[in-house]
Amino acid sequence: MDKQQLSKDILKLVGGEENIDQVTHCMTRLRFNLNDNNQADRATLKNTPGVMGVTENGGQFQVIIGSEVSEVYKALVKNMSMKPNAESAPKGGKKQRNPISALFDFISGMFTPILPAIAGAGMIKGIVSILVALGWMTNTSSTYIILSAVGDGAFYFLPIILAISAAKKMGSNVYVGAALAAGLMHPTITALLQEGNTSFAGITVIATSYASSVIPIVIAIWIAAYVERAIDRITQSSLKLIVVPTVTLLIMVPLTLILIGPLGGIIGNGLSGGIRWLFDNASILASILIGGTMSVLIITGMHYALLPLAVGSIATLGYDFIVPLMFAANMAQGGAAFGVGFKSKNTQTKSLSYSTGLTALMGITEPAMYGINMKFKKPFIAALIGGAIAGAFLGTFSVKAYFISTVGLPGAASYVGPDISNLLFALIAALIAFVVASVITYFLGFQEEVPAPSAISTTTPVVTEDTKLQDQQIFSPMNGEVKPLSLVPDPAFSEEMMGKGFAIQPAEGRAVSPVNGTVISVSKSGHAIGLVSDLGAEMLIHIGIDTVKLKGQFFSPKVRAGAKVSVGDLLMEFDREEIEKAGYNMITPVIITNMVQYTDVQSAGRTTIHEKELMYTVKA
Repeated sequence: MDKQQLSKDILKLVGGEENIDQVTHCMTRLRFNLNDNNQADRATLKNTPGVMGVTENGGQFQVIIGSEVSEVYKALVKNMSMKPNAESAPKGGKKQRNPISALFDFISGMFTPILPAIAGAGMIKGIVSILVALGWMTNTSSTYIILSAVGDGAFYFLPIILAISAAKKMGSNVYVGAALAAGLMHPTITALLQEGNTSFAGITVIATSYASSVIPIVIAIWIAAYVERAIDRITQSSLKLIVVPTVTLLIMVPLTLILIGPLGGIIGNGLSGGIRWLFDNASILASILIGGTMSVLIITGMHYALLPLAVGSIATLGYDFIVPLMFAANMAQGGAAFGVGFKSKNTQTKSLSYSTGLTALMGITEPAMYGINMKFKKPFIAALIGGAIAGAFLGTFSVKAYFISTVGLPGAASYVGPDISNLLFALIAALIAFVVASVITYFLGFQEEVPAPSAISTTTPVVTEDTKLQDQQIFSPMNGEVKPLSLVPDPAFSEEMMGKGFAIQPAEGRAVSPVNGTVISVSKSGHAIGLVSDLGAEMLIHIGIDTVKLKGQFFSPKVRAGAKVSVGDLLMEFDREEIEKAGYNMITPVIITNMVQYTDVQSAGRTTIHEKELMYTVKA
């Protein structure tokens, strides 16, 4: 994937820098706040190599990239003159969003940046719990005390971390926000409130604990942003550095202690109590509903509304019921992707299914959801069913998470609690979600683009994994420049998911056979040809990237499946200039798809090549 080019394409297709009010990223998505979402070219973005999908949630315009999103984001920032994470002055009128969309945008923008800190601290807590459970560490040792402090620190001082993130999202001074939270958590104030209600300037201050809290500081920072702007507007420029932060803190710290903190505490305790009541009285039903719809919530962005509830529940009760349901939903998405891999007869689909399925098991589901399951539709339905059935199991045994961590297999330590059976039940639920989704996907089936049965010769040789192969010389199918696969703007090729080999940037509009062998498939659109050599090497020549979308236009196949060919026989003619004018990259991968039976490929060392010249050798 050429991240620089991809970032330039995305910047152009979202309407240019002048249409961007703010941009951030999460684990898999670029998240834009656009001045006008209608200026974005959704159709072209969806078909851009390197983009897995496009969605609009909570007023945000989101471009799904996958695991390399951070690198694309960095490249995007380099191409922009504005500050990506700060509110910028839009050049046109900014479209007003409804309050619910604005709320989801605020929550997601606030929680996404702090998730690594929470997940990292949570993993440390889990490791410590496991070491103690195994008897490798005592809970009285200095090592335990230090590691526990590291793990607990991010949660205890969560209001300060949230204050920084929320202030950044609101476009206010992040250090004033941090100072506000630090004032609330100062040991003197904490000790004073632990003794009970107190007073400030004769006004009663209700005792409230701010450690590990979420809602009080979020409300306080939200209000503080407007207070800060109001003071800034009426303060002379030369005095702003002193006056604005001073007055903001003098107003907001007492206001939070007297009103916002106690109110936020009541809201937080009410939500946590409501969740506990729901799972105490209708645990199975609630778990089925949340487990079965969690992936839909992720698509809509509404899952971010659950994060404050989960964090607040852990802070108040010491555990949470929602995180295990997220875990089950992710395992189901991974299972559905693996089911596609088991069922598919397309080498590219199989490779992509397994790689994205594994990513989902690690806790990042978007590549599997958008790249595989939603693409084929039925696997996504199977994943929802798997999540619901696993949810029923989780609800039956009241499985809890004791801290926030990666919602995948690496975060399994978050289920280690006083009773080891909690972890066991969480892992069983994960297995249920994976297996159910995978099996349902396999038996429901799905439609994928495969060569028509009549196009494949019944005499096509079949190479099994037990077949003893020989070294195979691969000759160039066209004139042009030899490129490594890493430069192909499609992860299926650049990451060698489909096989190894090299690519050619063609200088002319024709392709010839690179081996002596048999044509096993010619795609309906004419952009791809499959061959098997007389020595057993299975090959794919893929002319251009995403050229399947041309539906055969500008391609003229000269052979059919089943045809015997020799090195240099004409396979295909194509109009290179017209294809490039249509906006397609003509780089052509020439790969070995049964690399499992070979050890490596060895380049002939050419950078410029002609038809029938040695391109590389496949080593048996």
